[in-house]
Amino acid sequence: MSRFSETLMDHFVSPRNSGTMEVPDRVGLAGTPGHGPFMAIQLRLAGVHIAGAKFQTYGCGASIAAGSMLTEMIIGRSVAECLEVSAEHLSIALGGFPPDKQHCPIMAIAALREALANSR
Repeated sequence: MSRFSETLMDHFVSPRNSGTMEVPDRVGLAGTPGHGPFMAIQLRLAGVHIAGAKFQTYGCGASIAAGSMLTEMIIGRSVAECLEVSAEHLSIALGGFPPDKQHCPIMAIAALREALANSR
């Protein structure tokens, strides 16, 4: 049995929304670039809804999958709905994470929360 679900592996091998936006409305960062794993989330807002999302990460494949799935989960949702998304929701959507990779969904959600902090 694999350590990672088929869904997680799909998001790792073919990440969605990876990269940067030219002029994002909001940016969130979890971790410190140059000092271990980190995740950056960039958002484009249309009123109170997420119109677009991009992520960048330096980390393992599970971090890539977490950023990819998170962007898929939040595009089209309201800021209020996005604030309800948890690391547990993200983990479930990806079929779970091994114990040594639990930091990956936590890091992705922390970046999202920072990006949304000023948009309420």
